[in-house]
Amino acid sequence: MDTTGHRHSTDDAELFWERHYRARRTWDARVNPLLAETVAPLRPGAALDLGCGAGGDAIWLAQQGWDVTAVDISVTAVEQVRERARELGLADRVSTEQHDLARSFPAGRFDLVSAQYFHTPFPLLRNQVLRTAAQALGTGGLLLIVDHGSTAPWSWNQDPDLHFPTPTEIAAELDLDPAGWTVLRADMPHRRATGPAGQTATVIDHVLLVQRTAG
Repeated sequence: MDTTGHRHSTDDAELFWERHYRARRTWDARVNPLLAETVAPLRPGAALDLGCGAGGDAIWLAQQGWDVTAVDISVTAVEQVRERARELGLADRVSTEQHDLARSFPAGRFDLVSAQYFHTPFPLLRNQVLRTAAQALGTGGLLLIVDHGSTAPWSWNQDPDLHFPTPTEIAAELDLDPAGWTVLRADMPHRRATGPAGQTATVIDHVLLVQRTAG
């Protein structure tokens, strides 16, 4: 993840992720477990899935009764999610939009914004995007950020010197007014994860859950 703020080529980023999702033509996406854990006790509402990728989270949320806006920089990704939703009879609950979130952001108010492993090999003003996401919450809405806290064997970034910002550091970087937002969770759980080729490893997640308490 690069948060330097240097300008980057949208074409380069789109091409990278287009190639990634074109290579994954079969749909085997699963919900991220920390999203499922967080959402389980909630009443369904409007959800925004940032960087929806293959759509495991968006489809799962729709199956739980949420109305989901799924966004990604890759046209292929959003088309695949749209098609999968149609196949499962969820087209009325899943809408898809293509965005380079550094330049545009979906309109609307949301009860849940999910940013699951919102990392990229390209420079990105990530904190700015996540602050915009927090502003898109309705009162009582939740922003769930789940980041990598360790390097899995199958990760595209194997830099041994990579620093994984802690949930406390991420919250500080967001600099949200405590009069309007409250941190409900900031921890670093371990879990057993399965990679794309079926390999397993213990990984660390960095979890930040923020609630908008005032509009």
